[in-house]
Formats: sequence, C-alpha cells, structure tokens
Amino acid sequence: MQEFGDFAKVDLEKLVKGADEQLALLGTFSERAASCVGRAQDEDGFVTVEYGQEGVRELELHPKAMRLSSGELAEMIKATLRDATDDFQRRLTQEAGELFGQESNPLRLLSDPASIIGKAKEAEPLYDRAFEDVMGRLDKIRRRLEL
Repeated sequence: MQEFGDFAKVDLEKLVKGADEQLALLGTFSERAASCVGRAQDEDGFVTVEYGQEGVRELELHPKAMRLSSGELAEMIKATLRDATDDFQRRLTQEAGELFGQESNPLRLLSDPASIIGKAKEAEPLYDRAFEDVMGRLDKIRRRLEL
C-alpha cells in the first residue's frame, strides 16, 4: 500500500468545515463593509463628508463655506475627506477584528507590512521543508515508475 505520510492524517471533514466557516465570515464581513460609513466634519462645521465602500456618499457644504476662497474651500474639503476615509478605515478594521479576531485581522495585517513580512519569514522554513519533502516523494515515485 502507498504511504501518504502526514497527508493521510488530514481530517478532510474538519478542513472543509473550517473553509465553510471562513467563507461565511467573509460573507458577513462583506455585508458589514457595505454598510460601514466613515464621517468627518471640519472644526467650523463648514464641510461634512460621509465616506463608504463605494466612495463619497455625502458632501455637505454649509452656506458660510461659500465665503471662503476657492483654495481655502478646496483644502478644507480635502482635509475633511481624508478624515472621513480614515474614520471609514478605522471602522472597517474594527469590524474585521470583531469577526476574525484581532490577531488574525487581515486589515490590521495589511496596515502593518513589516508584520506580514515577519510572519512570512517565520513560515519560510516550514514551506521549504514541505517543498523538499514533496519533491523527495515525487522523485521516489519517478524512480519507481522508471521515468
């Protein structure tokens, strides 16, 4: 009988169940992301922005904002938009943390590239060892089949 090593010990039912759970979490996260809204208002209350997954949802300008120069108003809009997108990102990251857990929150990991690189470097020896094992087994099979 053919030996399958550690692969024979894999619980496929548990693996499929875990994948189904992750897909369900992704579906829930997608729904929450669609309803997530970041909001910001400048300190004078002249510009209010709502930002969502699709981009700017609302942009309100107080009538007094029209007294500003076009350059001042443009800068105020850009700063308020930046604050609204930051608020959106913070809320979205919080939602992901609640669903996936803070340690494995994909959005937190994306905001910290050094963390991702560190985790990849930690995993590298495991992947190398697995690759060498698979290549060794394939070589044995090739020799048995005299290819």
